[in-house]
Amino acid sequence: MLYALTGCIDAPGGNVLFTSVPSHPVTGVELLDQAQWAKTIGLGDRPLGPARFGFVTGEDLYTAALDGHPYRPRGLVSFGSNVLMAHGDSARGRDALQTLDFHVHLDLFMSPTAEQADIVLPVTGAFEAEGLKIGFEVSQEAQSLVQLRAALVPPVGEARSDIAVIFDLATRLGLGEHFFGGDVDAGWTFQLEPSGVTLRQLRNNPAGIRLQQETRHLKYAAVNDDGIPAGFATPTGRIELYAERFLDVGQPAVPTFTEPGLSPRSRPDLGARFPLVLTCAKALYFCETQHRQVANLRRHTPDPEVELHPDTGFARGIAEGDWVEITTPLGGVRARAAFNNTLAPGVVCGQHGWFEPCEELDLPGYPAFGPGSANLNLVLSQTPSDPISGSSPLRAQVCEVTRLTEDQDVDAVTST
Repeated sequence: MLYALTGCIDAPGGNVLFTSVPSHPVTGVELLDQAQWAKTIGLGDRPLGPARFGFVTGEDLYTAALDGHPYRPRGLVSFGSNVLMAHGDSARGRDALQTLDFHVHLDLFMSPTAEQADIVLPVTGAFEAEGLKIGFEVSQEAQSLVQLRAALVPPVGEARSDIAVIFDLATRLGLGEHFFGGDVDAGWTFQLEPSGVTLRQLRNNPAGIRLQQETRHLKYAAVNDDGIPAGFATPTGRIELYAERFLDVGQPAVPTFTEPGLSPRSRPDLGARFPLVLTCAKALYFCETQHRQVANLRRHTPDPEVELHPDTGFARGIAEGDWVEITTPLGGVRARAAFNNTLAPGVVCGQHGWFEPCEELDLPGYPAFGPGSANLNLVLSQTPSDPISGSSPLRAQVCEVTRLTEDQDVDAVTST
């Protein structure tokens, strides 16, 4: 809405939709009929949410597995996603995965999520297998580039690429006709066909091939043959500042502030025990839950941290660098205190993703569950989630922060 009100949609200097290299889509959405789409978990509760596009939220998956709503999923094939560390309510997620009849996980490393699977398959890293990318989004020049990333080193052991596993699995399930007979090269050739670029050309030019593509601005204003502007993919063809689709599902048609469901204002019954608002942010040297085992990265952020205002720390007898416990209604996890005087005194900011040790620096790992855990998502609730999108309130929780004594700190370290 801000882009629209300031004239920045698809305008020079604004949020531009660059011209893409033509290609065949391979999402397969055309293979799902309406009856199958209707089975998407979460669609009945939030028809405008991720389920509308075939995606399932962590909360909805856990509810389906544990409560059978709308039905109980029986199996899961998961690729790389460390859901137990990346989503709120980690313990509930663990319990949900344990209800599955069969779970196969594919990954580079053994993560807390992989540990829940019946079978873990090794996969290749980015430099051990080829990968096709048509356009790189960030500028017109980048969006005009087609590249087949070459494998630089052979796979380790029996590791295979995700796409090779998917194609072979589809073929074994009798779906080979939709996966180019199990031939990955044939799939890439089909994808590339409208561009005029061939796999041979890409393999001979590992830096990629750049096509001549021109940026067209304000595409929504282009007039069609019938004299009507192209508009947007909305019921009205316009940017809808007033969205009747929201009204159809019982939600306000214009943006409306709602106090977070887990705040000291909305839950005064929790305010005495948990007077602080807990938000969270990524530790910038790592990628989500990954790479804490890499010494060159870990030395910059050796320990999990929670940022708090110096006044908030002093009032609790906390000095910078102290080990503290972050406590919410779901339990407690540990982190080192880091002072940040730009934070409001009533707000603290934690980090998610901590479990891996770094052997090279002799820095410990942390259990995903139980005493000594530094897994922030263990104490972040997925509810009450947004009624439209289903997004979890990971940056709107209540908490208290207390200093750990030396004995508590030793016990916590020992438990790892």
